[in-house]
Amino acid sequence: MNATINSSRVTLRDSIVLGTLGLRTRKTRTLLTALGIAIGIAAMISVLGITSSSEAQLKAELDALGPNLIEITPGDSFTSAEVSFPSETSKVVQRVGTVESSAAVYEVEASVRRTELIPKQQTGGMAVLAVDPELLSMIDGVVAAGRFLDSTTVGIPQVVLGSVTAERLGIISVLGSPQVYLDGTYFTVVGILENAPLAPNIDRAALIGVEVATELFDLELQPSLVYARVNEELLDDQRRFDETRSVIAASVLPNAPNEVLVSRPSDLLVARASTQDAFTGLLLGLGAVALLVGGVGIANVMVISVIERRTEIGVRRALGALRRHIRLQFVCESALLAALGGLGGVLLGAVITIAYARSQDWIISISISSLGAGLGLAIVIGSIAGLYPAARAARLDPAEAVRPRV
Repeated sequence: MNATINSSRVTLRDSIVLGTLGLRTRKTRTLLTALGIAIGIAAMISVLGITSSSEAQLKAELDALGPNLIEITPGDSFTSAEVSFPSETSKVVQRVGTVESSAAVYEVEASVRRTELIPKQQTGGMAVLAVDPELLSMIDGVVAAGRFLDSTTVGIPQVVLGSVTAERLGIISVLGSPQVYLDGTYFTVVGILENAPLAPNIDRAALIGVEVATELFDLELQPSLVYARVNEELLDDQRRFDETRSVIAASVLPNAPNEVLVSRPSDLLVARASTQDAFTGLLLGLGAVALLVGGVGIANVMVISVIERRTEIGVRRALGALRRHIRLQFVCESALLAALGGLGGVLLGAVITIAYARSQDWIISISISSLGAGLGLAIVIGSIAGLYPAARAARLDPAEAVRPRV
């Protein structure tokens, strides 16, 4: 009698079920092996997420503050002599056709202290600046408490503290009219500013009016810095923007325009982001190494699993399972193990990103595509890691595999 022996039919679903069974019977080993993949994926997801959140926050800051703010500062002279600006610099800058507004800042030779009992040398990195009342709107500053200087009180000993200065002096409110000591005179604190991302020098300063600074500290009306807002149309035309820079420099110091520096604070933020990109690449590399180590761990565990399950493999082969069925089973088991670690890593990376972004008061930005790519990468690594153990399992001779080992 002729008998037709049909090849055993094992579907992908069957292989996945068998792979899941293999993982469930060795729970501790499964969790520890998946942890290696999870660490690598979590590192990569968190790095990408934190970088994305940082870029989103940077974009929001630039959009809110405007990239059309420029700084005009004295540069270096050919003879190394100190460069100084004329007293009318702010007005001169504002006469340039593409400049919408400007405000000057003057350095004051004084220290700011909580009381006169504190040594003068303990400045804490804080400066005293005399400013125009228009400065606040120029840098899009925000008053956290109290008010800013105005034209009616510039001659009165009143001071507005930058965010860092207020924190270092221990002043969190203007209630009770707190005072600070500026080299011989107590000034009443009338306002505290919030952090100014595009003007960090303002954060670390005590701001007073130009008139009172001239009267009490013999201020020389030579601005150390001038802020200006240019027409936003220039931002789309680099050639016109460069021309405006040249015109401003020539207007401030006609005989030495090369001694005038015209820059955009927003460029510094963008440069800082570029530096972070290089650091991000390094961290991604470390995450990739951790992921590779996790893949090697999966391969090692699967080889051990093949050795331990020789009898199971032999019985399946004896019952008609083909070599490709055995290979598919172990590749699926390896991929499932990596998927478990990848899923855990994606969740852990997302949690780390959210926690860090919130601690920095950043916008939370997590790309769904990066989460999917992380999980997919884990499965690919797991599948590749399972190829050798799967091939080794498929090569086992059924009779040899079921023979008791002495």
